[in-house]
Amino acid sequence: MRQFHDKYGDDVTFIPGAYFANMYNTREQVNRDIHEGLEQARKIMGGDFQPKCLIAGFLSSANQQYLAEQEGIHVCQGNIWSQYAIDNGDGDGSICYPYYPSKEHFCKPAQNPIDFVDCVNLDGWTIDFLCGMRLGLKGGKGKDAYNSRMGVAPIETIGWHGPDKGLEQMTECTAVHFDKGFELNNWAWVTNMWEISLVPQIGHLDVLTRWVENIRTRWPDAQCPLLGDFGEMWRKQHQNNDGMNYRFVQRGTGIGGSYENLEIRWFMNKKFRLALLRDWHKDTPEKVIDFTRYDITTEEPQDLQRNWSLMGQINQKQIRPQDKPILLTELPSEDQQLIYTMYKELKTLKNL
Repeated sequence: MRQFHDKYGDDVTFIPGAYFANMYNTREQVNRDIHEGLEQARKIMGGDFQPKCLIAGFLSSANQQYLAEQEGIHVCQGNIWSQYAIDNGDGDGSICYPYYPSKEHFCKPAQNPIDFVDCVNLDGWTIDFLCGMRLGLKGGKGKDAYNSRMGVAPIETIGWHGPDKGLEQMTECTAVHFDKGFELNNWAWVTNMWEISLVPQIGHLDVLTRWVENIRTRWPDAQCPLLGDFGEMWRKQHQNNDGMNYRFVQRGTGIGGSYENLEIRWFMNKKFRLALLRDWHKDTPEKVIDFTRYDITTEEPQDLQRNWSLMGQINQKQIRPQDKPILLTELPSEDQQLIYTMYKELKTLKNL
């Protein structure tokens, strides 16, 4: 690890609990694990080495606060956007781009200085927004097969669809952010986590090379910083969540559960996240499939359990009766007013 650091500049850090620490350990035990793990990383590296971030999958606000205040690390891969009914933990409800978490819930952006945790909370897996609406996965080769985690990671792309279709999905998911996303937000970010290490087992090592070559060809000014460096760059430009306003538009790729007739729009800011879905082939009206307010009180689970999701008024997974898609005009007037205050153009949505 020291050689990789010295030769390539790689960071050396710790993964508490293999991504799901809070699902089966108390916050106090997780803090102890974080401290001991980071101490081991420092000992391995020697000198005054300090890890630049923590890789955690999901990590509670209290633990992210400990990381910042006691360990001096202000960047954490602490949420897995839209994850539900897959792997060892659930945590839907967050924003997919960087934010400072609230002390109430790691999926909630901090609302004010009292609520603020000085730790940049990062998603770990950029996924296809249309796949993210789905619950878990459904295998097989038919048109109904899907994986809710499909995006740029090789397990759900190369592993499920082979090297060519898999690469197409990875590249098009990247383009959602680097093309239209860049236009809307003035910057773009795609993240791909530990699963890239499994590509030799899948048997298509060259696909990762081709993916990165595609990025270099289509977006020659793209950069690949360390996760900790990226988080610190964002932190230097943003002292809080006040200016945060992320927008995304995606049409399906036709691969897996990314149905080519669907178009989704996401709006994410300090006060709420909102998703609108339509069939653009049939020109249907957009319907609200997710509206999660962050300006209301919430809390994380206090006991050990797998579900740490922050479910709002309507959630994209559609697992509750209240999650049935509705027109924006069918939301309560208070919610409509909050949305229109941020996005005046949504007042003119087609409703018929």
